[in-house]
Amino acid sequence: MNIVTLLPFIVLIGAMFLMTRSAKKKQQAAAQMRNEMQVGTGVRTIGGMYATVKEVHEDTVLLEVAPGVHAIYAKNAIGAVLADEEYNRILDGADPIHGGEPIVPDDASSLTGDTAEAEKADKIDLGKTAAPADAEPAADEAKDAKPADEVKDTVKADADAAKDDKKSGGDAK
Repeated sequence: MNIVTLLPFIVLIGAMFLMTRSAKKKQQAAAQMRNEMQVGTGVRTIGGMYATVKEVHEDTVLLEVAPGVHAIYAKNAIGAVLADEEYNRILDGADPIHGGEPIVPDDASSLTGDTAEAEKADKIDLGKTAAPADAEPAADEAKDAKPADEVKDTVKADADAAKDDKKSGGDAK
């Protein structure tokens, strides 16, 4: 046989070996992490629940989900053992992303030098200091509007007429 015909098979077998080797390393690291769990550490389950380890057994772990609420989980269900500061940050709801770093705005207004002038120009005064010039036509429209009782009677009459047309089978169109 020629080496050129065997080369694709050799490459395929080599790739399979490397993939299984890296998967085995990940599994071993996860098993080691689970075996090194200690009482009092914070964990995240594979379902995304955060809890505190209360007891560690051979194949199971007793977790405190909430104060006074305990649950037994398989060790394989532990997705990550968290550092104390990370676990406390998650429980307290603190946002470490914006801890001491400056916050970048969503728009480009901060990239220009005249931000103070732009802020003043963008602001709209919504105070009721003066009546707008077009307030009078709105008052005229309010005078021309029909009372609510008259509108209800008109709607009811239209509905009755539609019922009568439907009963008689005639089209009013």
